Amino acid sequence: MAEQKIIGKGTWIDKLAFELIEREKQLGRDIDGIIRVESGLGASGIPHIGSLGDAVRAYGVKLALENLGYKSELIAYSDDLDGLRKIPEGLDVKEENMGRRVSAIDDPLCDEHDSYGEHMSSLLLDGLNRLGIEYEHKTASQTYKEGLLTEQIHKILVNSKKIGDKIEELTGQEKFQNILPYFPVCKNCDRLYTTESFEYIEDEKKVRYRCKDSEIGSNIIKGCGHEGESDITKDLGKLAWKVEFAARWQAFDIRFEAHGKDIMDSVKVNDWVSDEILEFPHPHHVKYEMFLDKGGKKISKSLGNVVTSEKWLNYGTSESILLLLYKRITGARELGFEDIPALMDEYNELENIYFGKTKVDNEAKLVKSKGLYEYVNLLRPPENPSTHVSYRLLIELCKIFKDNRIEYVTSKLIDYGTIKEEGKDDVEELIKLAGNYSDDFEETKIPATKITVDDSSKVALKQLADLLQKDETLEDLQNSIYSIAKENQVQPKDFFRILYQIILSKDRGPKIGPFIEDIGKKKVADAISKHI
Repeated sequence: MAEQKIIGKGTWIDKLAFELIEREKQLGRDIDGIIRVESGLGASGIPHIGSLGDAVRAYGVKLALENLGYKSELIAYSDDLDGLRKIPEGLDVKEENMGRRVSAIDDPLCDEHDSYGEHMSSLLLDGLNRLGIEYEHKTASQTYKEGLLTEQIHKILVNSKKIGDKIEELTGQEKFQNILPYFPVCKNCDRLYTTESFEYIEDEKKVRYRCKDSEIGSNIIKGCGHEGESDITKDLGKLAWKVEFAARWQAFDIRFEAHGKDIMDSVKVNDWVSDEILEFPHPHHVKYEMFLDKGGKKISKSLGNVVTSEKWLNYGTSESILLLLYKRITGARELGFEDIPALMDEYNELENIYFGKTKVDNEAKLVKSKGLYEYVNLLRPPENPSTHVSYRLLIELCKIFKDNRIEYVTSKLIDYGTIKEEGKDDVEELIKLAGNYSDDFEETKIPATKITVDDSSKVALKQLADLLQKDETLEDLQNSIYSIAKENQVQPKDFFRILYQIILSKDRGPKIGPFIEDIGKKKVADAISKHI
């Protein structure tokens, strides 16, 4: 069997960057200048991890291109010219703002931003900044005001009949066979999606439109009845999504953009418009699945199930978010704050592999694990590993110690031999994060994991559970556990490993007897009982 060639750092990110370069060479395009990748940032609702993921993944491709020896840049494009389609849950936005562009609506959350759109964009950009993502920020309102898409708008409107037929062919949508794929801002009521463009005066570059009631999703947005003309070189308007991506790609010379499964039809049409109408080869793409909540529903503010990066960073490090987003790109994933402990501990495992503390025999897996670790550190890995403490262990200790938490938890970690000294900033920061998690998710139980246990071990576990259920004062629990293992012909080290897996979902942990005493004998007995 032929040995598979390892590209770059062996991850899906490197593979994408390599495919992009090979495609650019086949197209005969310049790759000596800056190769731009793009991420579109929605400005209509509260941004969540999925929104952030689009830009983070694109940035990964930028890093991979640079690692292959090319110059690259990430364009983060905020669509703040989008019209408000529905009011996100919990926001005090007046109904009269429906259909108006979000850059023209007052900020409902604070007085620090000029508009609703600017506030939403700022939340996303703050998330990117906190993760260390570097980008060139562009907004739709500025892009259109500066006329950067005028040439593309003109070409698209001139070819609107051909585009409308293609949209119907590719997606079944007949709408743009009857109207133009361009929404002027109504000069009378300032709404966007209520305007219906029905004629393009080519030599004057003007669109004739009428403002009428429009159905957006399940909402009817009232039009004002105004009829007028809009000059695409001077007045504000917006291309429909079915064609706008293509206009942006050509204007900004975009060579890569990922997209979610939910906008596949729009991307299909935009690719055709880019290739055939604008004569600009569409960017290289990769499709990703949407994040779902633990009930299998798409994460959405209107459903009240948003997982924001701002809240995530109260409980986990920036590396835990980057690991979530860089682990893989294919396949739908359910996401919740309960994923944080596993990701925090998984990062430690990757770091052990990177620094050679954990041996990996498979060369491809070793390269991929090291590469993933480097991307999680944005290709700037630390010179030395951090102090490792199981996040799940910290959660359990933080449940016990609420006052003077850092002092007491640190003292316990020293007692267990997990750390050697007090005053380590990285450990204190971890205790704060785990403490926040413990305080906000009190219902979090010992994680239920699938563990294979043989018959002898089951008997030993039952014996230990019975002992712990009595909740009597035991002179030496550590020795009792050791004796129970020996009595049932189970190697003590194997028995301890099973207990760590049940309690912490890990193979190792602190000295088991004192640890069980600290977190509660009955609690551990209940967890053991679930496995026997």
